[in-house]
Amino acid sequence: MIATPERSPERDAALEAALAHVPFDGWTLTALRRGLAEVGADPADAGRLFPGGPGDMIAAWFDLADRRMAAALAAPEYAGLRTGARVRAAILLRLDQAAPHREALRRALAVLALPGHAGLAAACTARAVDAIWAAAGDRSDDFSWYTKRAILAAVLAATTLFWLGAGGEDPEAVAAFLDRRLEGVARLGRLRARLAGPRAQAA
Repeated sequence: MIATPERSPERDAALEAALAHVPFDGWTLTALRRGLAEVGADPADAGRLFPGGPGDMIAAWFDLADRRMAAALAAPEYAGLRTGARVRAAILLRLDQAAPHREALRRALAVLALPGHAGLAAACTARAVDAIWAAAGDRSDDFSWYTKRAILAAVLAATTLFWLGAGGEDPEAVAAFLDRRLEGVARLGRLRARLAGPRAQAA
């Protein structure tokens, strides 16, 4: 079980305040201090709120994104969707919510790509895909729990990179890109089911 970052309204508010400064100062305590000063909070609280520094800030911001995505997906308009459609909606919601902070996300991914942050990157990804499947209503607890999350991690990563690139300027292009990734996964699943059928019957 991957630990959840510390959560508090104070930390959430501090992250929100820092986001405007991340494109210029990066994911640093400097950005956090400037954000805190702007909202009338004590800049000296930056180290207390995020003692783990930039990695702590990024993990908490991704966790906040997970929570906001899940809250948005709980809206009545998504209630009647099947699980696969809810997964699709969750990814698009997550990207739409990140749109005002595209450069902050780009910088966060650059930090996570550093060799020393491989573990942090894996944890952030694992929490994100788990949050998406949980919000979509998946309750599996067998081996498929792992395979579903591994597959979704690849889909989420590819779609996010496309969204960060030129394709992100066109929401329809992003949705189409995601649909192609999901359809590819579905075709693979159908092929595996057909291949497993004869073996299962023979057994």
